[in-house]
Amino acid sequence: MSDTNFTAALPSESLHSELSERSPVSSLREKILAIRNSLRPGQQQMADWQSGPLAISAVPGAGKSTGMAAAAAIAIARQYERSSSRRQLVVVTFTRSAAANIKAKIRKDLKKLSIPQTGFFVYTLHGLALNIASRHSDLSGLQLQNVTLITPTQSHRFIRTAVEQWIANNPAIYLRLLEGHQFDGEETERLRRQSVLRTEVLPELANTVIHEAKSSGISPEKLREWSKQTTDEYTILSIAAGLYEQYQNLMRSRDFIDYDDMILAALRVLENDSARRIEQNQVFAVFEDEAQDSSPLQTQLLEILASDGGDNSLLLTDAINRVSTADPCTDAIHRVSPNSPLNLVRVGDPNQAINSTFTPADPIYFRQFCEECDRIKRLATMDQAGRSTRIIIEAANFALKWINNQSLAKTNNGQQTPDNRQVPFRLQTIRPVEVGDPQDNANPEPIGRGLELYTPRDIHHTVELLSQRVIDLFGEDPTEQSAAILVRENRQGRWLAEALTPVCKEYNITLYDVGERDRRSHVPQEILALLQFCDRPHSPDYLKAALEALVQRQLIPTQDLNALASLPEEFLYPGPLAAPQPETVQKAARLCRNLLRARLELPLYQLISFLALTLNYDQAELATADKLAERVNQQIAGNSSMGGMLSTLSEIVSSERFEPVETEDSEERYTRRGQLTIITMHKAKGLDWDYVFLPFLHENLIPGRFWVPPQSQFLGDFTLSEVARAQIRAALHGESTIPDVTQAWEQAKHLKISEEYRLLYVAMTRAKRLVWMSAAQKAPFTWSKPDNLQEQAPCPVFPALKRQFPECVMNLAVMAKQA
Repeated sequence: MSDTNFTAALPSESLHSELSERSPVSSLREKILAIRNSLRPGQQQMADWQSGPLAISAVPGAGKSTGMAAAAAIAIARQYERSSSRRQLVVVTFTRSAAANIKAKIRKDLKKLSIPQTGFFVYTLHGLALNIASRHSDLSGLQLQNVTLITPTQSHRFIRTAVEQWIANNPAIYLRLLEGHQFDGEETERLRRQSVLRTEVLPELANTVIHEAKSSGISPEKLREWSKQTTDEYTILSIAAGLYEQYQNLMRSRDFIDYDDMILAALRVLENDSARRIEQNQVFAVFEDEAQDSSPLQTQLLEILASDGGDNSLLLTDAINRVSTADPCTDAIHRVSPNSPLNLVRVGDPNQAINSTFTPADPIYFRQFCEECDRIKRLATMDQAGRSTRIIIEAANFALKWINNQSLAKTNNGQQTPDNRQVPFRLQTIRPVEVGDPQDNANPEPIGRGLELYTPRDIHHTVELLSQRVIDLFGEDPTEQSAAILVRENRQGRWLAEALTPVCKEYNITLYDVGERDRRSHVPQEILALLQFCDRPHSPDYLKAALEALVQRQLIPTQDLNALASLPEEFLYPGPLAAPQPETVQKAARLCRNLLRARLELPLYQLISFLALTLNYDQAELATADKLAERVNQQIAGNSSMGGMLSTLSEIVSSERFEPVETEDSEERYTRRGQLTIITMHKAKGLDWDYVFLPFLHENLIPGRFWVPPQSQFLGDFTLSEVARAQIRAALHGESTIPDVTQAWEQAKHLKISEEYRLLYVAMTRAKRLVWMSAAQKAPFTWSKPDNLQEQAPCPVFPALKRQFPECVMNLAVMAKQA
């Protein structure tokens, strides 16, 4: 949609007329106008929002968060100027770090406007839901002092227990799964299949379906109803419904909740007329960032909250009925109209939706919202991007169109339709900014060719070429450069970090491997090690684990820990006849005795915080330790003991990923100048660097191949979890029939391929001045065995890029001679 058709905008002429009409507030109006004029056209459309629904479809690098912060500040200023009710703007985004980032930007713009830095709240979606649910605990059913929040994973004990209970209750169906397609009754094979079903297939099915169904308000009963419309031999959705039901029963019986329960609890609150009015009367609008990553229930929550509390009974009735009846919500956005009571601004990019294969998010919902807003001329497109140099923009645009054309040739017999939702990308072209852009450093000059395409002999040759390019780029003034290597999976990052460490040390280049830091949260493990020692100080194993943690934190010198741990009593409390301890040993012993003294003198609930301070944690680690202490103390309330604390901590360490708390500078840590960052493509979203390296672009990873693990092939040429996911989404999207197993498996493949290509698009558009891409002729089939090299086909878009940009193909023979 062109900018001229955008009817929600407040033209600058209108602002000028207001300045002359209302002189008492002319100063504020002038400041608003100054902020607006500092924005690009697409950002200005967001800043001009007055009321009603608005969709903003933004390309990578368009300044989405900058525009949203400015628009939020202007909306708050207008509300501040014209209303005494002091209703708040609610800004919602996807992650805690993004929330901290946009909060800081809004405060900065409010400071420019010389008004109080209040009038708004910034939440993650789950934080918003928890806030509403906790204010009305009688309606939400969440007594937060009595419940425990968990992040269920495939290995979580509730999932495992649900699987075992389902098997006990459904022996005939389980036996059918055990027999699979062919079974000769041999006992060893029976035991093998039992292990696969109990530890892999059924936990994976449960985990996938619970996330998909709960996030869409779908009950086990609804899944069983849908199962009757399918014809697969295993009745996969019925099995999934049973696992889901067992899981829910376990959660309720133990007073546990997960993140989807927060959303459902908040929606239960908003079903009540009085509570809903209370919540709505506190809010004058809702701005949502990263809208392409919302699930159906999250969208419903924002729609209800963004309603103005007036004549909107149809909207609320429809949304609430869908929550209570668990009906699909494909018609959710069809209520959008020019006179809609929704004061809702949704900003996102469906082309950067990269979470839909492992979360319930699906870009189809934001695409639909954009289409409906376009119909009523309430769609703005932020298609001007100043982040990248022009050649990178051209390459990203070409990749988008080429991939869509390949997909259309398979799904639509080559007949392209602009609104086709089956293609990986929304048809949206990135445009460079215009001359005289108000923001600095827009579309910077390229370094070298801006786009460099390499075909190394193998992955070792890749490292040589990449190392040399890094040395060249960081050569003149390392403190002025920012660079990142984006990998598809952490194992590649680990291998690269090991290969590049000697080079970076030689040339004084800081190498930061994000995967190494984030591979697991070390806080719970270290706290557990020290607590186990405090509980049983005479155990050699526990003593050694505690000493290893202290060495790792550089609190005691490296030394022979086995010698110290072999005789715990002599180490901790040497007798008068014992040989004098060296100073390094004395330091370690003193620290350990201090830990034991704290165990005796401090109340149990303060121990974790004390240990965090002892370990000299930084700000983020201390916040994570506080979060851990709160979780553990809450879980052992009523049975407070060291044994209970150790049991809870052991469960957290062994069966779930405890998410560390991100501090506000987490993004800066990844994009520091003078640093070469190794990071996954997923984690790189929202970040940018001067130079981006994309090695190992092979077809077996992007777009990858959908395959069935050999150990579960007895069930057929598909996986139960992916078939169930595709069937649930087909029902949610309002398709006339639920696909059979073969169709569902094909749809799951298409979802996977589309998302992998969007991930590559996100990776390419992280670069400002140079994107370096390579696909080695030989690479590992799996990166768990990086030395096992074989011929590998490149990612299909890579040869297409080489044909389209021949001037960017690097001649390795010439480079070798020059070297």
